[in-house]
Amino acid sequence: MFESLTDKKNSLGFAKSEADTRVVVAMSGGVDSSVCAAMLAREGYDVIGVTLQLYDHGEAIQKAKACCAGQDIYDAKRVAEEHGFPHYVLDYESSFREQVIEDFADTYLKGATPIPCVRCNQTVKFKDLLQVARDLGADCMATGHYIKRVEGESGAELHRAYDGGKDQSYFLFATTREQLDFLRFPLGHMDKSETRRLAVELGLNVAAKPDSQDICFVPTGKYTDVIEKIRPEAAEPGDIVHMDGTVLGQHRGVMYYTIGQRRGLGLKDGSGTDPLFVVAIDAETKQVIVGPREALERDTLWLEGMNWLGEGSFGAHLDGVKIRVKVRSTRPPAPARLELRGNEMVVVLDAPDVGLSPGQACVFYEDRNDAARTLGGGWITRTA
Repeated sequence: MFESLTDKKNSLGFAKSEADTRVVVAMSGGVDSSVCAAMLAREGYDVIGVTLQLYDHGEAIQKAKACCAGQDIYDAKRVAEEHGFPHYVLDYESSFREQVIEDFADTYLKGATPIPCVRCNQTVKFKDLLQVARDLGADCMATGHYIKRVEGESGAELHRAYDGGKDQSYFLFATTREQLDFLRFPLGHMDKSETRRLAVELGLNVAAKPDSQDICFVPTGKYTDVIEKIRPEAAEPGDIVHMDGTVLGQHRGVMYYTIGQRRGLGLKDGSGTDPLFVVAIDAETKQVIVGPREALERDTLWLEGMNWLGEGSFGAHLDGVKIRVKVRSTRPPAPARLELRGNEMVVVLDAPDVGLSPGQACVFYEDRNDAARTLGGGWITRTA
């Protein structure tokens, strides 16, 4: 039997023509999302570009590499105009402030280390913007993230990107099954050099634009400036205390310190010859606790806010299951196992790691050498 035209699927997985497939593309104004949008428009899809105004542009444009600033909105609009598809700018400043910036500040005040990019994907982009895409009658929403969406036997799966150096699975672990059904990631099978070449081929004005390296809403590059501005009470001094109980000095506020920090402690007397690291932060007593590097080693992580993308539902049957995990975006997945202790999910690492902090993400991958499939993850609440 011959396959009918209606049975054939286009590159986004829909059994209809590209012209009949509406795609909303989230455009930050950078090279990745611009290539994503222009590439789909060239393929004949019904593309609509959307850029979110997330914070005060007057401050943001002072930082050349900050995303979603005034110049970036202009760049996104120009790409849309040159490739013949509509482009809209939506004001999400209030939502972004409440769901991302204030959470960022409050997490630091609790002595934890936030990851605002995950919160932004989890709330503003893959919740609010995704609903806008549905309201516009889109069949799907596409982004320029480097990650793969793979159709598995039980539905869509999330897999690490072809370009391991650009893989963004760590920042997308909170993507739900429902969201994944609607999302598409056209760059997941490409490396960054190929994206740059395609940008030139497509004649994009952003082809040579540098990648954003900093947190987008921190124009000065100093996150403490943002916290002080929205939480003036944050800079409350306290004691720097050695693990043995000795008070070594004073600090300006817990927000200036992170687990694993060595530099900038401001200690005059080093309490011995060995270097000291921040090993814990007690926000309630306003104490920054320091000790030797070996005191940073942890192999047990308690998690909350779980998101499961593996087979079946998340539950007791996962007790003892071997997985691989990332506790930092730049680290390769490391062997571990899941344990259910009472009502809490715990990850036990095969080998201890250092610098693990509450507020960070622990992202799950399948227990294979390539560890390609992303199985979800959770937020670290405490370590041991």
